[in-house]
Amino acid sequence: MTDKPAVTAEQAPPSVAAAQVGGAMGIEGTILTTSETPPVPERVSAGWIWLFVLAMFGAYTALVAPIGISLSIRVQQLAPENVEVLGYIIGIGASVAAVWGPILGMVSDRTRSRFGRRRPYAVAGAIIGVAALGFIAWVPSIPLVVVGWVFVQIGFSSVMGSLMNTQADRLPEEQRGKVAGLSGFVQMLASISGVGMASAFIGNNFLVFLVPGFIGLILVLLYAVFSKEPDSRNIVVADSMTLRKMLQFMVFNPAKYPDFAWNWLGRLIFMIGVTFATTFTTLFYASRLSTNGRVEDIGALIVILSLIGVVSTAGSALAGGILSDKLKRRRIFILSAGIAYTIGAVLMAFGGSNVAVLIIGSIFANVGLGVFSAVDQAIVLDVLPESDTAAGRFIGINGYSTSLAQVIAPVAAAPLLLIGVTGADKNYGVLLLVAAACTLVGGTIVLLFVRKSS
Repeated sequence: MTDKPAVTAEQAPPSVAAAQVGGAMGIEGTILTTSETPPVPERVSAGWIWLFVLAMFGAYTALVAPIGISLSIRVQQLAPENVEVLGYIIGIGASVAAVWGPILGMVSDRTRSRFGRRRPYAVAGAIIGVAALGFIAWVPSIPLVVVGWVFVQIGFSSVMGSLMNTQADRLPEEQRGKVAGLSGFVQMLASISGVGMASAFIGNNFLVFLVPGFIGLILVLLYAVFSKEPDSRNIVVADSMTLRKMLQFMVFNPAKYPDFAWNWLGRLIFMIGVTFATTFTTLFYASRLSTNGRVEDIGALIVILSLIGVVSTAGSALAGGILSDKLKRRRIFILSAGIAYTIGAVLMAFGGSNVAVLIIGSIFANVGLGVFSAVDQAIVLDVLPESDTAAGRFIGINGYSTSLAQVIAPVAAAPLLLIGVTGADKNYGVLLLVAAACTLVGGTIVLLFVRKSS
């Protein structure tokens, strides 16, 4: 396909005030807007879509595998009597990612580079993330694990943020549903296959962390090399970007963009529920199915559950994205996702040590998560404000909904796990019931209050 060039100084309308146009790499200024309707992006090729999808798969594999199993193992090794610190580790990393997302978006919106605005940050982030994963596998204490996890979050959240920003830049409306479905498909596939992949290397700390990490790095590099992004050295900018403006741009006025705001809130609550459950899923299964409560004792079962989850989660993500595009209905799918996740979480909470019930509950939860991931991604693009000039900024702000969930849920989970128990026992049932309530409320908010999307 032919790449659509960035707006240059020569192409800017005469009414535009004097602007700064840079060579090399630069981030100063704000991209100019005009009263004219921004040009509609050209359709992207199938090759571009698959490179994009594979890069997304790699980034999620590298980031989700530690959350699903690797960090649990490391915490058990370093703090066997205080496994609840896992929630604090993930929460601290997510809080950093929450702040970093919109900063990356604003900087990349204004980056002038022969490699484009987004790709340099994806490559740099993948390299930083892999190095930090190796650091976690090596360090001997929980505080150093926290430091390593912060840099993993910075690295791979940079990759995913850059990919999302590119999606907003490049996709016309008629391809959003398809790409959202494929993207949601591979994200969920990565969350399951990443855990299964890491489980195969239990016993070797470095391989548990680094195998998923290097897969992410390789796929991101393939995308960067073979998927060309328009040269951004001639984009037109004005109004120097000061620290004060950057801080102001990290938030937005909900009254000005109500659809974006309501979807943001619904997504936040839904993801809090999901994070409540997924952060402690491995430890939950160990508590129910292992006599000693050790993760290592159920490694084979985790692999089996991962394979089942691949079908239910990834398949529902792809089906949900495509169907929402064909039916031109998205919000009802979000509510359905919340209902499915609620059913699954309740089944797991009351399933005891019955493997069949736990599997059925997991399938329901995975179907809900898959549908939500794909369809809500399309909704975000539908309601994204100022998508022609500030896509990175608003996608970064949208990322708060996920990052803040990863901050709030693990930290709030720690005291919930201690309700009604003594000693080393943890109350995972309460955690799952709270997760069920959150996903149902989140889906309802999107259905009732988001109007711009169908």
